[in-house]
Amino acid sequence: MMELRLGKDRGYADHGWLKSFHSFSFADYHDSRHMQFGDLRVINEDRVAPGQGFGTHGHRDMEIISYVLEGALAHRDSMGNGSAIHPGDVQRMSAGTGVRHSEFNHSADQLTHFLQIWILPSAGGIEPGYEEKHFTTAEKRGRLRLIVSSDGREGSVRITADVSVYAGLFDGDEHATLAIPAGRRAYVHIARGAARVNGQPLTAGDAAKLTDEREAVIDQGRDAEVLVFDLA
Repeated sequence: MMELRLGKDRGYADHGWLKSFHSFSFADYHDSRHMQFGDLRVINEDRVAPGQGFGTHGHRDMEIISYVLEGALAHRDSMGNGSAIHPGDVQRMSAGTGVRHSEFNHSADQLTHFLQIWILPSAGGIEPGYEEKHFTTAEKRGRLRLIVSSDGREGSVRITADVSVYAGLFDGDEHATLAIPAGRRAYVHIARGAARVNGQPLTAGDAAKLTDEREAVIDQGRDAEVLVFDLA
């Protein structure tokens, strides 16, 4: 079964310096039909104005993934980590028993466009942690590259959750198929451009929830960047 989550139906918040679309209930946006999907709790598509950002704030018991589409996002946290991530970088922060951090767009003239993803951990009260890795365009071109997993296989970022995340770039005849094991489901999010998912045309911001499907097929991309979540 495939259920569509169209981008135009997402929650939306405009704070002036921040414009954010919410695929799942978040902050002042509440929708009982879209609370989470498996352990996938949040996908926020955020656009941060130049010279603006999120002041220091806290999290706990959550796996937080940042995926930059455009610009750069500077990160500082209470564990002593400080860096800026760019397109191709995947950042993971395990909040565990508690961590405080800030995120900022230091550019004077360029917008930062990124996805903030929250995944429920398989255990609470773990030690906070941080990791970031870069995945090249070539690694994702015309295929689904594993970027996040529970065991760090294939050089992916490791999280404390039974979730795997794949990223791919598709244009023209490029296509990929991801098998979905029995008892698992998949969430396919179109981050940019347009592509077809299991025969259904989707555009940026759209997603497909796949339940009791054998595979996720991505094809007919038009400058598409796609994330696929393999979920229990």
